[in-house]
Amino acid sequence: MKASITIGQRTYQTDLGLGHDLSIPLRHGKGVRAWYVDPIEITPVRTAQFTGSVAEGGAVNFRNIFFNPHGHGTHTESYGHIDREVYSVNRALDRYFFTALLITVRPETAAADTGVTRIGDRIITQRILEEQADGHTADALILRTLPNDDEKKDINYSDTNPAYFTTEAMQWIVSNGFEHLLIDLPSVDRESDGGLLQTHRIFWNFSGDKRSKATITEMVFVPKVVNDGFYLLNLQTAPFENDATPSRPVIYPLI
Repeated sequence: MKASITIGQRTYQTDLGLGHDLSIPLRHGKGVRAWYVDPIEITPVRTAQFTGSVAEGGAVNFRNIFFNPHGHGTHTESYGHIDREVYSVNRALDRYFFTALLITVRPETAAADTGVTRIGDRIITQRILEEQADGHTADALILRTLPNDDEKKDINYSDTNPAYFTTEAMQWIVSNGFEHLLIDLPSVDRESDGGLLQTHRIFWNFSGDKRSKATITEMVFVPKVVNDGFYLLNLQTAPFENDATPSRPVIYPLI
C-alpha cells in the first residue's frame, strides 16, 4: 500500500505495508519491566459458575490482566506523570501521525559527580545527540541505544541504574522542537534521583507554559534491521484515561 505524503514544501513516498512496530508485547510472566513491579499477570476469570478458559472447559477465553502502565512494556506518557493535575495522555494526543528522526546512540560513562550524575553512570549527552542528529529535526525523536540486543524485550530494569539523559541533552531536544520523544529505556531521568525528575521537567517545560501536547514513550525496541533516518511515525495508544497508557509506535520509511 503505497502513499504520497506532503510535509511542508516536500513530497515523500512511503509504503504503508512496510511499517516497523517498535512496541514490546505485554506477556504473562514475561516482558520488559521496571520500577520494581511484579511480572504481568494474564489469568482466566474463575468463579463457581464460569471458567474463562477454553482449555479448561470454558466456552470462551475471558481473562483479567494486571499490569502497571509505567512499569510494564512500551508506554506513552503525558506531563500528568509528574503533575498534581490529572492530565490524561488522551488529551495530549489529538493527532497520531508525525515526522520522526531515528538515531542510534552509545551512552558515555560519566567521569565525574555532577549534581544528580554519579561517576560510572551511563549518560546521553548533548554532544552525542548533536553528532547523530547532524542538524536534522522532526516532530519526534526516536533513540536506539547501544548495545541493542534482544534481551531488551525481556529485561527487568529495576535496580540497574539504566542510561539516562543529562539536563543539557534534554534542553537540546526541546530547543530543537521535538514534541515527542521515544526511547528504549525506562526513563529519561536517573533511576534514583531523589524525586527531582529534572529532565522530565525540562521536557514538559515545568518552569513556564507546559508543553501539553508533548509526550514521552518509553521501553520501545528498534530492531537492528531498521536504519537510522527519517520516518513517518504512527503513535498508537490504548484509550486509558490516565497519565500513561500502553502504546504501539509504528514507523514507515519516508523517501
